[in-house]
Amino acid sequence: MSDLDLLTQSLARNVRRWRTERGFTLDALAARAGVSRGMLIQIEQARTNPSIGTVVKIGDALGVSVPTLLDYERGPKVRIVPADQAVRLWHTEGGSYNRLLAGTEAPGPLEMWDWRLMPGESSDSDPHPAGTVELVHVTAGELTLTVDGVEHRVPAGASASFEANTPHTYGNQGDTPMEMIMTVSVPPVH
Repeated sequence: MSDLDLLTQSLARNVRRWRTERGFTLDALAARAGVSRGMLIQIEQARTNPSIGTVVKIGDALGVSVPTLLDYERGPKVRIVPADQAVRLWHTEGGSYNRLLAGTEAPGPLEMWDWRLMPGESSDSDPHPAGTVELVHVTAGELTLTVDGVEHRVPAGASASFEANTPHTYGNQGDTPMEMIMTVSVPPVH
């Protein structure tokens, strides 16, 4: 399969997914995006390669980025952000600063949790509804995050985001307490 075919199929899948999650009909999305219903049908059926301008209009109407619409990852997506890659947006000579630790599309309610796991302990989570996303930021120790059977190490100072519609486990395989801040975004019920 060529890269263009892969992108065309990814765009079809992602436009359909986000349109459904937003509760938009084809006609509603067409009106919001200023794109014809026929073009949307062709896009969702992977029968056309639209211009980037059309993709931008659709992304804006859905409230998602172009990379999100073109993302061709098929499995559960986990993105680790190392501590030294957190984006510092501003700072002062006095030592004040803010850092963007991790971010993702958030169509619905958000929850923020404070977690502490003692050495050797873990907590399993069943899959959440499709479209649920979790962000974690480890403040002490090391999190062993298992998503759909795959382990990911998230050390203190690092952050991770993942789609939480598959089984996942928060674990502490280290010998010191693990502490993290977790945010959960659940899609709205339509």
